Amino acid sequence: MEQEAWQVLIVEDDQRLAELTRDYLEANGLRVSIEGNGALAAARILKDKPDLVILDLMLPGEDGLSICRKVRDKYDGPILMLTARTDDTDQILGLDLGADDYVCKPVRPRLLLARIQALLRRSEAPDPAPEKLRRVQFGPLVVDNALREAWLQDNGIELTSAEFDLLWLLVANAGRILSREEIFTALRGIGYDGQDRSIDVRISRIRPKIGDDPDHPRLIKTIRSKGYLFVPEACVDPVP
Repeated sequence: MEQEAWQVLIVEDDQRLAELTRDYLEANGLRVSIEGNGALAAARILKDKPDLVILDLMLPGEDGLSICRKVRDKYDGPILMLTARTDDTDQILGLDLGADDYVCKPVRPRLLLARIQALLRRSEAPDPAPEKLRRVQFGPLVVDNALREAWLQDNGIELTSAEFDLLWLLVANAGRILSREEIFTALRGIGYDGQDRSIDVRISRIRPKIGDDPDHPRLIKTIRSKGYLFVPEACVDPVP
C-alpha cells in the first residue's frame, strides 16, 4: 500500500509567496495547506496536526516566535522557520523556542524542499546512535531515548525536541569527537555549510540544563577545529 503524502502547513501572510511555495511542494509530492493569519495559526496547527509546519516570523495578528512558543509543548512535528537573512537574533530565538530548522528569505525552493525532506526523514528515521542504545546513564545524568526524556539527579530536564536529539547523539557517542559535519548529517540529513550556527546554539542551551558550566564546560567540550565531545568521566563527580 502506497504511503500517504506528507501534510505540510505553511503559515505565511504573503499570499503569492505562499501559493508559489505550495505549488512547488505539491509538484514534489507533498500535500500543502496555507494559513495567512498569525492569530489563527496556533489553533490550526494543534487542530490539523500537520507532519511539518513552515512558519514565517513576521505575521499579522501574532508573530512566529509567539506561535512557536504556544504550540511547541503540544505539537510533536518539525517546525521550519522562515527568517530574515540578516536577523541572527531571531534565528537563535526560534531555535531556543523549539524550532527544528530555519531557512532565510528570499526562499530558494530547492533548498526549502531539501530541508523539509531532511526534517521529515529525521522524524521517521531510525535512531542514529550506535548499537541500538535506548537508555544511558553517566553519574546523575540519565537520558532515555525510548521515552525521549532526560533527568539530572532524578529531576526532569526540559529539552526541546531538537535539543534532545542532539544530546542523545552526543551521549550515545560518549568519548568520541563528533564533527559538525557528522552532527548535521545525523540530525538534519544535510551537509554542514561551514556557517550555520544552529548546532552551536543548541549546545549552549543544553549545557546549563545538564549541569555543565557554560563558561568552562566539562561534560560537552568544544574541540577546536574538530567538533564536540561528551566526556563521560566528567559525570563521575557530582554535577552542580
